[in-house]
Amino acid sequence: MIQRLTRIALTIVCIAIAGMWVYAFGFAPRESINKINDDAWKARSQATCLEAENYRFSIQDLSKMNATDAVAMRKKAELVTKATDSLEDAIDKIEKDVPSDEKGKALVPQWISDYRVYIKDRRAFAAALQTADRRPYFAETEVEGVPISERIGKFARENDMKACQPPLDLSV
Repeated sequence: MIQRLTRIALTIVCIAIAGMWVYAFGFAPRESINKINDDAWKARSQATCLEAENYRFSIQDLSKMNATDAVAMRKKAELVTKATDSLEDAIDKIEKDVPSDEKGKALVPQWISDYRVYIKDRRAFAAALQTADRRPYFAETEVEGVPISERIGKFARENDMKACQPPLDLSV
C-alpha cells in the first residue's frame, strides 16, 4: 500500500514538473520586463545618447597613464568631468521626453534615477582623481548586489538603445 502511494505521489510530482517545463518553453511570455513599447521615444533617446557618445570619443585620451603621476591624474579628472557632463546633458534631455506608453512612464524614471546615481559616482571618482597620490578605483554603487551600470545597461540593451549604455571609460 505504501509503495503504491509513493508511486502515485512521484508520478504526480513528475507530471507537475513536466507541466512546468511545457509552460516555460511553450506558453510563458517572452517579453523582457524592461522592454517598453514606445519605439519613437527609444529612437530619440538613442540619437541623444549617440551624440554624447560621439563627443566622449572625440575627447578620449588613450595614452598610457602612470598611476602615480598627479599631473596625469588631474588631466584624467578633467576628461572624466567633461565626459560626465556630456552624459548628464543627454540624460537631462531624455528625462524631458516622456514615453507615450504606460510601461515606459513607469520604467524610464527609475532608469533615469539609476543614471543619476551612476553620474554621481563618476563625479566622486573625478574628485578623487584631483587629489589622489595613486589612481583610485572607480567604485560604483551596487543595487541588490549588482553594479548600477549593469542595471542601466540592461535597460538600454533591451530597448535597442546601445549608445545609452554606461560608458566603459572608467573601467580601465
